[in-house]
Amino acid sequence: MPPTSAPPAALQAALDQIARGADELLKPEELAERLRQGRPLRVKAGFDPTAPDLHLGHTVLLNKLRQFQDLGHTVIFLIGDFTGMIGDPSGKNATRKPLSREDVLANARTYEEQVFKVLDRARTEVRFNSEWFGKMAAADLIRLAGQHTVARMLERDDFAKRYAAQQPIAIHEFLYPLVQGYDSVALEADVELGGTDQKFNLLMGRGLQEHYGQKPQIVLTMPLLVGLDGVNKMSKSLGNYIGVTEAAIDIVNKTMKIGDDLMWDWIELLSFEIGIDEARALRAEVASGALNPRDVKLRLARELATRFHDAAAAETAIAGWHAAVTGQGDTSLLPLQEVAVPAEGLRIAALLTAAGITPSNSEAHRKLKERAVKVDGAVVEDAGLALAPGFEGVLQVGKRNFARVRLVAAASP
Repeated sequence: MPPTSAPPAALQAALDQIARGADELLKPEELAERLRQGRPLRVKAGFDPTAPDLHLGHTVLLNKLRQFQDLGHTVIFLIGDFTGMIGDPSGKNATRKPLSREDVLANARTYEEQVFKVLDRARTEVRFNSEWFGKMAAADLIRLAGQHTVARMLERDDFAKRYAAQQPIAIHEFLYPLVQGYDSVALEADVELGGTDQKFNLLMGRGLQEHYGQKPQIVLTMPLLVGLDGVNKMSKSLGNYIGVTEAAIDIVNKTMKIGDDLMWDWIELLSFEIGIDEARALRAEVASGALNPRDVKLRLARELATRFHDAAAAETAIAGWHAAVTGQGDTSLLPLQEVAVPAEGLRIAALLTAAGITPSNSEAHRKLKERAVKVDGAVVEDAGLALAPGFEGVLQVGKRNFARVRLVAAASP
């Protein structure tokens, strides 16, 4: 239902919802003015199809887009099939290799399948920026490049650092912010969303819209989601991610492993069910000791597993997690991981590392001394325990790290 001219209380509630979790909102007074007009705003976010799979870090922007949809606005999910062939230099200390046209289109198809796990398909425009750039002549691109100077481009942090370090900056990289900015002109965007590393590009859109006689878009930046390690932004290359297409049990298991402090950031950026006021109340209960943070985390895990699968899959996953943690229930609900071991077997410390439960053998030995290692719910008393091919069961370290494994004989060299 399109928004109508809202009374002050409703307007403030909408502004609070939009600002939830945001790193920066430029400019809120302009956003309030457009909301008062009572027309659906055109809200844009661009995604370069650089990899076929999305993870929870990508959904931070999708969640914010969904909130705009729930407020009655039009969302434009822009697939940068043209910009993807340039390569976004944001946050990079070296020139990124452009993707082929075939790679871009293949990744774009999987993006479309995944984003509607969050967005409302009926209220989403899916656009490709090759629609306008594919028709643009070389002369048009040169005229666009004339809108900004090299000095202005070097104001961007990553370009400035590379220039100071005498690292190469390819000419085509300067085109990326201009091309992304022109997307906002082509789409007549009222609002554009992006990560904090995209602020320069988003502001470029404001400037180009003014040049072409449009009202400049409001810019909203969202923080980069910290991954499972609690330190670095979520990234497939760092292995600290939860993929949108992962099994429900993996979504639950991984969510339950995050630190208690990180949990609140994830709730703010990822949860639809836990509102601003409730999150504040839950945090106070946890701080007072009246509520176990595990229960809050489990609620978040259930919500995420339901969103990307369904309620039944989420409940099955939680039952599997509960069985592993408590030693009660059906652990066959856990996913089965095959681990190759020598025919004579592998000692427990090395096995824990091979299964990815501990980062190193030394950490595994430390946990064994702490009596924190279990096999099928029983504490391992003998550090020399070896398990041979044919074993199938649950290995566990502490309360959070476990895996159901089947040991198979390693291939002969």
